[in-house]
Amino acid sequence: MTVHTTEHTTGRQAEPRDAGARSGRNAILRAARRAFTLRPYAEVTLRGIATDAGVSASLIVKHFGSKEQLFNTVADFGPDADGLFAAPLEALGRHMVLTLVHSRRELQRDPLLRVVFSLGNTDERSLLRDRFHEQVTARLTTLLTGPENALRAELVAGQLLGLGATLALHPSGATSAADAERIADLYAPPLQRLITG
Repeated sequence: MTVHTTEHTTGRQAEPRDAGARSGRNAILRAARRAFTLRPYAEVTLRGIATDAGVSASLIVKHFGSKEQLFNTVADFGPDADGLFAAPLEALGRHMVLTLVHSRRELQRDPLLRVVFSLGNTDERSLLRDRFHEQVTARLTTLLTGPENALRAELVAGQLLGLGATLALHPSGATSAADAERIADLYAPPLQRLITG
């Protein structure tokens, strides 16, 4: 996506013109993740998502085309996996913890947890599980070296889901009050041991 900026005579750059479009799209995705996580697919409406996101239903259609395409976007773990795995193996555990905490605190979402909390029908849960396995666990398996890399990748994914669940279940607890670096100090070392084998 190309970001357009406008130069002022002071030399400062203005806000990108598409910043509003990005924030609208992000609000739609946040609302859709909540909706598809809390209710079966058949009960979710574009109008309900639009109301929750504070946008019009026509804006959802403009960005995503249909409810099915929006669901497929929500069920896509690839972009989140890109962010989680964007570090060398020797620093990956800490990076993943900090990325997950940042996502929860700054973006008000968890990159992975929707695979666990989805209440959709069997086909939807199966799609989420299959996508999660393909885009997160199997991809991590290929990144890991050494013996039992598939087992270790599954355990790493479980640890990340556990951290996400802890942050979601205790929004005003000790975890929410703790500094992200402190959480990483405590949580990342055993995760790193699984990564390095």
